[in-house]
Amino acid sequence: MKKHTQSRIVLFVLAFLAWLGLTAGGGVQEVAAGAVVALVVALAAGRFVSGFPRRGFARRAAFAVRYVFRFLWEMIKANLQVAAIVLHPLRPIKPGIVKIRTGLTKDTAMTVLANSITLTPGTFTVDIDPEARSLYIHCITVEGTDIGENTRRIGGKFERILKEVFE
Repeated sequence: MKKHTQSRIVLFVLAFLAWLGLTAGGGVQEVAAGAVVALVVALAAGRFVSGFPRRGFARRAAFAVRYVFRFLWEMIKANLQVAAIVLHPLRPIKPGIVKIRTGLTKDTAMTVLANSITLTPGTFTVDIDPEARSLYIHCITVEGTDIGENTRRIGGKFERILKEVFE
């Protein structure tokens, strides 16, 4: 199987699972619409996600599915944390920008990590330094200034799985 075809298959599966996760399945029409949208996305963008080597494709695809569920779980937890901040106005917040380091080397992997952090409520990726393999993240509540601790707390949720998928 060609590399671009594998990438399109993985992208289709991820997009379709994301659709199902965000729409909670729904009826037959929603599932069919999700399949069509995932197919269009996979055909249009699949060639840009060609970072998958031929060996270990099934294993990487399994980790990609695992990543989708990890991302959805982290998004639910972050939504609850942000809701608690909003509903409890006396709760102190300390917004700021923190630096995290990543062991990811591929541009695609770092982009997915940055987007995952941005899509998780309460955090926003401000900048990526690919040479230093660092990301600068704006947090609604900064819990510490230690780079190692911030890396574990923010990026560690996704990085190990993304390394299995992309590297």
